[in-house]
Amino acid sequence: MNRLCIIGAGGHGRVLADLALKTGYERICFADDNKIGSVLGFDIVGGLDCLEKLNDGKTDFIIGIGDNTQRRCIAQSHKLNWVTLIHPSAQIGINVSIGKGTAVMAGACINTCAFLGEHCIINTCSVVEHDCVLEDFVHLSPSAALGGTVKLGECTHIGIGAAVKNDVSVCRHCIVGAGAAVIKDLKESGTYVGVPVRKIK
Repeated sequence: MNRLCIIGAGGHGRVLADLALKTGYERICFADDNKIGSVLGFDIVGGLDCLEKLNDGKTDFIIGIGDNTQRRCIAQSHKLNWVTLIHPSAQIGINVSIGKGTAVMAGACINTCAFLGEHCIINTCSVVEHDCVLEDFVHLSPSAALGGTVKLGECTHIGIGAAVKNDVSVCRHCIVGAGAAVIKDLKESGTYVGVPVRKIK
């Protein structure tokens, strides 16, 4: 099996290493500008400047950085063999589409006819119901829940335990705080908190 290089050796990167082991990768390394030595016993091979050297056709890549904007910047700056990782305990319905570079964590549930874009994070025990559309670089925090036919715009982040009502659309570059409830469309980028959500400065 190919080697996996995880870009970013912080918390999300370490979770991806565990996920990679559970999906059969045995050869794992990290690329991180701010770390030295090793993480979890895996080598840190350098920073972003080493990625093209590693791009040898035998290395897969995934971005282990939770921040949507940083993930997008890296993905758009490097033409690499991006791989999708899905935890064995995740529940994936029929006719689900999952884009390259996306990670689906333990206990997540993605139901029938959902569409997930590229480089998304579907975190632990989060729920994506039927016919949802998640554009590229979306991040669902642990236990976030999307009702059926929800649409999330690019680079949107749904916080821990937050819920989005069915048939609601959230525009790009929105942050929905932990425990919040989105019950109507969010048409303006920004940060939203509360039950129901309100926009804050």
